Amino acid sequence: MKIRNRTAGRVTWATCLLVPVAAFALATGGAPDAKVDSASAAQAFISLLDEAGREKALFSLEDEERFNWHFVPRARNGLPLADMTTAQRGAAHDLLQAAMSSQGFLKASAIIELERILGLLEGRPERRDPENYYVAIFGDPSGDGPWAWRFEGHHLSLNFSSPSGLLTVTGPAFMGANPARVPSGPKAGWRPLGREEDLARALMRSFTPEQRERATIATEAPSDILTGNDREARLDAFEGLPADAMTAEQRAVLFEIVQEYAGNATTGADWMARVENEIPASDIHFAWAGPLEPGEGHYYRVHAPVFLIEYDNTQNDANHVHSVWRDLENDFGGDALARHYEESDHH
Repeated sequence: MKIRNRTAGRVTWATCLLVPVAAFALATGGAPDAKVDSASAAQAFISLLDEAGREKALFSLEDEERFNWHFVPRARNGLPLADMTTAQRGAAHDLLQAAMSSQGFLKASAIIELERILGLLEGRPERRDPENYYVAIFGDPSGDGPWAWRFEGHHLSLNFSSPSGLLTVTGPAFMGANPARVPSGPKAGWRPLGREEDLARALMRSFTPEQRERATIATEAPSDILTGNDREARLDAFEGLPADAMTAEQRAVLFEIVQEYAGNATTGADWMARVENEIPASDIHFAWAGPLEPGEGHYYRVHAPVFLIEYDNTQNDANHVHSVWRDLENDFGGDALARHYEESDHH
């Protein structure tokens, strides 16, 4: 396959980090280019790497590093934006655009921008680096075989897997925001993950007292998402209010919440079709912990046999969001990649 350098005429990451996110869609020409698949974008990125870059960015599919994911500030493996040339940043930008919807791409860009804002608010800008985000590619995206890749840094861990060439699996997909609401400065009031909070609170407020009591699993919210950075996300039980105990209007809001998470990736439409048409309403549970008043620490989750959404906003006086989408069957490629391992000669 011939690989083209798609960075010409596009805003690269070196530039986009300086562009206000509100204007970012205009600066990049609108929505992501849906015609470019992730495998082609990954090949384009790899073609621009020198030997040192390949040594950092490329791993075998079997490498345990693929499961070494987290969302806190820490040392990471992969090639950081800080070490990329302008052309390489542009190709990394294109790779993320190919895997994310316009909604998801703008959220990821906003979370990176929040690093700069957080550094200024803390008075320690050197501690928060918007170039400290890493690309890691696992396996070979040039053929029809399985491969995967990750984009990760503070408050972002986006993991994509492909059992056969084109990307079909997204997860784990973590997004965080600190501050959740920017308290001061030119972006005062900005809430990059505000819709995730507002939809869930609106759903809770729509419940009758009996529904609300059933949905509430604790009067105090936990200090973080319960599954953390577990390799396999599992909770002991389904808790809260099932969707079949909601009105049609309430279920519509619940599905909006799911859309807000699943719709961050290009696979979102397939997920929503499953949620609306294949998963019984009795299997989808909404649970809330903590008070309902804005500004108070709160937690919620949407839990079904095949997916889990967790959201927590308790840290830093309830102005620090952690949220995650987990595919309970196919995180990190799941069953499809497991079959590849079993059938491959080297296993």
